[in-house]
Amino acid sequence: MNRNLYNYRHWLLTPLFVGILLTVPFLSYSKSAELPESALDLRTAISHVAERNIPAVAHIEVTQRQEVANPLLPFENDPFFHYFFGNPNMPKKFKQELKGLGTGIIMDAQGHILTNNHVVGGASKINVLLSNGKQYPAELIGTDPKTDLAVIKVSTKKPLPHVTFGDSDQVKVGEWVVAIGHPRGLDQTVTQGIISAKHRQGITDPSSYQDFLQTDAAINPGNSGGPLLNLQGEVIGVNAAIASQSGGFEGIGFAIPSNMALHVAKQLIAHGKVTRGWLGVSIQELTPDLAKSFGLDTPGGALIADVVKAGPADKAGLKRGDIVIAFKDKEILHTSDLRNRVANTPIGQDVRVTVLRKGERQDFTVKIGNMEDATKMLSTLLKNRLGAEFRPTTPKEARDYHQLNHQQGVAIFWLAADGPLAKVGFEVGDIILQVNGHNVEGVQGFVDLVSSIAPNSLVTVLALDHNTGQTGYVQVVIK
Repeated sequence: MNRNLYNYRHWLLTPLFVGILLTVPFLSYSKSAELPESALDLRTAISHVAERNIPAVAHIEVTQRQEVANPLLPFENDPFFHYFFGNPNMPKKFKQELKGLGTGIIMDAQGHILTNNHVVGGASKINVLLSNGKQYPAELIGTDPKTDLAVIKVSTKKPLPHVTFGDSDQVKVGEWVVAIGHPRGLDQTVTQGIISAKHRQGITDPSSYQDFLQTDAAINPGNSGGPLLNLQGEVIGVNAAIASQSGGFEGIGFAIPSNMALHVAKQLIAHGKVTRGWLGVSIQELTPDLAKSFGLDTPGGALIADVVKAGPADKAGLKRGDIVIAFKDKEILHTSDLRNRVANTPIGQDVRVTVLRKGERQDFTVKIGNMEDATKMLSTLLKNRLGAEFRPTTPKEARDYHQLNHQQGVAIFWLAADGPLAKVGFEVGDIILQVNGHNVEGVQGFVDLVSSIAPNSLVTVLALDHNTGQTGYVQVVIK
């Protein structure tokens, strides 16, 4: 007999433990009036949250058609290939159809559904299945890759049940939460857990706007886009990602806070896109060593590494070396905190920015600019940091280079002979695909990636040689 099992059984038979076994069922089934009211609420809270919100959670099925390179194409000029297969007329690309599953949150009675961009972005067909079994085609209203959010819409004759959004800023670590979704196609799955942490960054693309809630409520593939709810039944997050080595749930899930999600969703519904505020600075995190060099006891705030000439911050008087410690009278703890708050500020609004300059606290009033209008100015910043100018890739380049998709990467159209890129061998026409392992999606995406990198950093770039069509990794120092 297993010794541990034996000891457990022996303990089970002691008079003390028998008394406990007898007592617990008696307490459990005693009159409800003898239990605290809060215990009664907790006992039924999750079932109430599920009952109230399952009708407002949608199952999303997507179809995506894409072209893939013919895997045999590299061998078309190989004599051994022709010896065995003759001279086949091989197409350069094949069309294939991919299907995916996700979850959505019905926002209003009119049928607007909030979900993740990675669920519906690029889909050629979107179908929505409701909890009552009815199925509807959906149209894409807008996407925002920078927050991984999207809004779709279904048209119905009757108003749809919808969720209520809560204030994610009021969520506390340790608070009970409930997730609803369709993991691996299992409809209307309810899981529970707690808020494990707040303000998580660095989970996905560093150029994205991240401020994740971390939870241990079970989230698996298919949960993406579903709600994370508090025990009042309010949506406080949109489930988006997991940290996992196995590909399945391992106790670490991430949700986009409801305040950020609702702000983005309202803009997508109103305009089909998201416009963001712009401060006109490059910022970097304050390390303990940097904080010490600036006379600070502990790191905190965002260090201004550079100021865009004629940008909002420059016009207001902010300078390189200033440490932003408050924005709109709210404390700034780190760079992502400042970046997200600026992005969510209405364009043209005057805001108070508090900085430490040479150890003294100073206030400045900055008129927030438009991120879209800033692209040209930021391109000038790229020119100074990389010694190059960039353009989007063309459909012809996507056809010529089989591993390249249209809108992927940026092409170099001007190089300074003494610039960082030219010094390591780049030429006009070469295409940059990745920076430090993160995909480059157009000029704006490239600007965002480079802007998030501290000055004088060594980065690894994946590039495509326009002469050979081959890809390779190059290390370069960004000024």
